[in-house]
Amino acid sequence: MSIFKGAGVAITTPFLANGEVDYDTFRDQIEYQIQNGTDAIIVCGTTGEASCLSHEEHLDCIKFCVEVVNKRIPVIAGTGSNCTETAIYLSTEAEKYGVDGLLVVTPYYNKATQKGLIEHYTMVANSVKLPIIMYNVPSRTGCNILPETAAKLCKNVPNIVGIKEASGDISQVAKVALLCGDDIDIYSGNDDQIIPILALGGKGVISVLSNVAPKQTHDICQAFFDGDTAKAAKLQIEAIPLVGALFCEVNPIPVKKAIELQGRDTGVVRRPLTEMESQNAERLKKEMQAYNVL
Repeated sequence: MSIFKGAGVAITTPFLANGEVDYDTFRDQIEYQIQNGTDAIIVCGTTGEASCLSHEEHLDCIKFCVEVVNKRIPVIAGTGSNCTETAIYLSTEAEKYGVDGLLVVTPYYNKATQKGLIEHYTMVANSVKLPIIMYNVPSRTGCNILPETAAKLCKNVPNIVGIKEASGDISQVAKVALLCGDDIDIYSGNDDQIIPILALGGKGVISVLSNVAPKQTHDICQAFFDGDTAKAAKLQIEAIPLVGALFCEVNPIPVKKAIELQGRDTGVVRRPLTEMESQNAERLKKEMQAYNVL
């Protein structure tokens, strides 16, 4: 059984002006997502600026999210690290809080070999009983999970059950589907490829767009699941200009600005990220208006 099906939001982590986590705003963001049809919450992922959180903040955010959601929808915790021991520590702690699954990104900077990836994921998976979604995003990590590697892992490690595919390579995703079959759930890691990946048997998307358009992102998936592929394709295509604006600077700079434009301030981004360039902010505002989320 899949951890979730549909649109899961890669939720942002809100900060106060002094840089501390803003838990009041975080609660509001979680409730906003649930009220608007989000199918799952992915906490402390890339969009949540996990790489700039201390371990204590990271785990506190996971625990807080689990408590606020209170089993209404699945919560998946980002617990990946470039250090295997750190990933094990974060994963085992998150398991204690009652999360429904883990999202584990490939080790960044180290650029592990495929053998290293197999050992890394196997060690993390063996440290917990929770289902694990591997996160493949070579543009950010410098490391690609090859389809053959994904197949070895999902067939030999029982609780590795999914992959978030953000390679952007549809041919690679198709090969993952071919080699892994029903042993893996594929989730789009790119908001502009939801329907192509669903068409290859994918289960949904782990979405940045959902932060500002949760109902619309859910509806893209639901239309496909309902068999209305024409509607699903139309909804996907309509979202493309806004998705482009949400990634015109490195994530999560634009999406935090988008939330601010909606009047739901999520605070500053942590360095080395910086405030969005004014011309890009204008582009973002224009596309949000066109998409009727502003």
